[in-house]
Amino acid sequence: MPKNVPHPGEPKRPAAPRPNPSATSVSAAATSAATPAGTAEAGKPAAGFAGLGGLRDALKAQTRERERERAAAQAARTEAAADSEMFRREMGAIAPLKAPERTPARRAQPVPLPIQTQRDEQAVLHEAISDDFDPEALLDTDDSLYYHRPGISAEVVKKLRRGTWIVQAQLDLHGMRREEAREAIQTFIREAGKRGLRCVRVIHGKGLGSVGKEPVLKGKVRTWLVQKEEVIAFCQARPHDGGAGAVLVLLQPHPVGPAGAHPPR
Repeated sequence: MPKNVPHPGEPKRPAAPRPNPSATSVSAAATSAATPAGTAEAGKPAAGFAGLGGLRDALKAQTRERERERAAAQAARTEAAADSEMFRREMGAIAPLKAPERTPARRAQPVPLPIQTQRDEQAVLHEAISDDFDPEALLDTDDSLYYHRPGISAEVVKKLRRGTWIVQAQLDLHGMRREEAREAIQTFIREAGKRGLRCVRVIHGKGLGSVGKEPVLKGKVRTWLVQKEEVIAFCQARPHDGGAGAVLVLLQPHPVGPAGAHPPR
């Protein structure tokens, strides 16, 4: 049987339509017009994937940089610890130096003034007695020389002679030179006044052993006593108290109570 001849028993197939030349050209034109648009739409997903890949690469680079920095810092710490440990091993056991105790700085103290010494010197100058003082104008005379301070009555001297006040202390000037006797009287009268004594006796001697048989200290003692503030009266002692060779001295009484006591008049 010749080729391309249908079999007598095969059913007949519908004949294929012939292509229309005009329709074919229109379809080709439409296909060619639609091809650029389709190509552009297909290119957009490709461009988006490329951007994600770049971002991924940047993140990876940053991660690697941080890892390098972290590793470098760890290496520096390890090296510092190793250096410190080596230094401690080289130095060995050490002990801190003992610092000396510090004394706080003190301000320079002012030079102390000897105030009490100055007062004592002023008191000595105030109490100083002179050999040049002339007591004749202050002394009264009857059968002997006697003295009472202005404002003190002569009755006080009479009571002193009669022994109204008991002799509480005495000073013997025998054997003393004039300067020694003067200092001794000053000290004796001052201390007696401090002790609150009222009546004392000063023995100056009768001058029997001196040149010319005249008492050298008798007149000086009266001169010195007149200059003492503590002395309010004196007179020649009674015979049994020394007579012409001694003098009884009445001292200023110390104040008693708030009002104080006044010397007898």
